[in-house]
Amino acid sequence: MNAEPRPLSVLDLAAMKAAGRRIVMLTCYDAAFARLLEQAGVDVLLVGDSLNQVLAGHETTLSTTLDQMIYHAASVRRGSRRALVFVDLPFLTYQVSIPEAIRNAGRVLQESNAHGVKLEGGSHMAETVQALVERGIPVIGHLGLTPQSVNALGGYRVQGRDNTSADRLLADARALESSGACAIVLELVPAQVAARVTQALAIPTIGIGAGPQCDGQVLVLHDMLGLNEQFAPRFLKHYAKLGESVRSAVRAFATEVREGAYPGKEHSFE
Repeated sequence: MNAEPRPLSVLDLAAMKAAGRRIVMLTCYDAAFARLLEQAGVDVLLVGDSLNQVLAGHETTLSTTLDQMIYHAASVRRGSRRALVFVDLPFLTYQVSIPEAIRNAGRVLQESNAHGVKLEGGSHMAETVQALVERGIPVIGHLGLTPQSVNALGGYRVQGRDNTSADRLLADARALESSGACAIVLELVPAQVAARVTQALAIPTIGIGAGPQCDGQVLVLHDMLGLNEQFAPRFLKHYAKLGESVRSAVRAFATEVREGAYPGKEHSFE
């Protein structure tokens, strides 16, 4: 009988980079999908504030609350045994002050049993990252397109296209690494810039729309499964077309109900 794989730790992320093993990350919002993703070999389950868009139908992540994140993170954690679980800190739960960031990140770990948090921003967030790490809260950084700043960035645009912004992105990445971040998500960044950042850091980079040379990749689960059919940016690959599968299954159920074919005798109790 095969022994169950040991749970991953935050230290494994740097070890995976050193060994050249690519890190697999997907967003996850509930226990059912957490079990399935873990069984399929996903290394990191990211409870993203994208749940505000994917599950609640909002246009941006900005109105996601800390209580929402904790509820979904606790659900994911109950469904996982091996994978690391990181949780996005929502907008304005960590930017106002370092004490507030510590308090809110601490709530996430205490109430959800997650392994760490993710926050957006570069050099200006380095002191906050350091304060969290010093208090035993692992942090993943997020650079490039930062969805919580979508209004300031003028929309969902590729970042780091010119030399100045590329140099700034590298400086931000180094600042986050120096502050103790255990990994950095690079979103919507030119492949050459992401490769440069990846080569410069000892901690892993995890790309989304950042080319193939990052140390790992992340996608929003519902996007890659084809459940969010209206969303089709260049970087996204659909690995399934579950939207049509769901419609087909529901149509079959509806037909059988209307025709009296379901439930049959085999589905009924005497």
